[in-house]
Amino acid sequence: MIQIGLAGWGDHDDLYMQGTPARDKLKVYGRHFPIVEVDSSFYAVQAETTYERWVQETPDGFSFIVKAYQGMTGHLRGKNPFDSEEAMFRSFCESIRPVQAAGKLKAVLFQYPPWFDCTRIHVDLLREARERMGSIPLALEFRHQSWFTADMRERTLNFMMKEGWIHSICDEPQAGEGSVPIVPHPTSRELTIVRMHGRNQQGWNQGGAPNWREVRYLYRYNSEELSEWKRRLLHLQEQTKELCVIFNNNSGGDAAANAKQLMEMLGMQPEGFSPKQLDLF
Repeated sequence: MIQIGLAGWGDHDDLYMQGTPARDKLKVYGRHFPIVEVDSSFYAVQAETTYERWVQETPDGFSFIVKAYQGMTGHLRGKNPFDSEEAMFRSFCESIRPVQAAGKLKAVLFQYPPWFDCTRIHVDLLREARERMGSIPLALEFRHQSWFTADMRERTLNFMMKEGWIHSICDEPQAGEGSVPIVPHPTSRELTIVRMHGRNQQGWNQGGAPNWREVRYLYRYNSEELSEWKRRLLHLQEQTKELCVIFNNNSGGDAAANAKQLMEMLGMQPEGFSPKQLDLF
């Protein structure tokens, strides 16, 4: 099974009629895609009532990939707003209980920062995170090339497999040590995640710029690039029961169009768009 969705549901104007209130967008989104990545959970641990509402607003069979809170992945560089690491992890796990109870949690995504390199200390942190999260399915994404150098690639994949991490395979610009190559190898027989970040090499490392998030993910995949991914996905499908593809190239409104285009290439019938609109893609 291949499921295709987007990172977030608020920034994709192609999906909504003009004037659609923000509170109604998830309901509309669920008519287009069967899965979504929750990014707001990265910036703050969300209330259980928020997740309860999202569960109620989405159809049966819909799933969420919830991004781990930034303090859990070291993005805050030790500035933990909670009383302890244990309290932070516990608060996050309690917050997502409604999604788990509804059977709509696909995985929690731990995306580590560009300075999280392949060292013994960081390997130990991964083990601690895995233990603290208990039986919750976890996906792992790196942003430092050292995990996938020629001498570490197989060791990294074997570690992920042994420790129970789902591989989040990245398509992103090759822009120095703060990016990783495409490594199309599942580490779980149950699930593999693919995240499409775009290929804006010039904008990828502009972390200090005022509008860096807009610049980093400003990219539209062309047909040839998506065809390459069609071939990879069909091959990956032979190695894992389920594939979830998330388009994160949101800055210019390209994610929804690219996702629909890939769905068509894979023989899926995109919902919600009229033929006239599909011609635009």
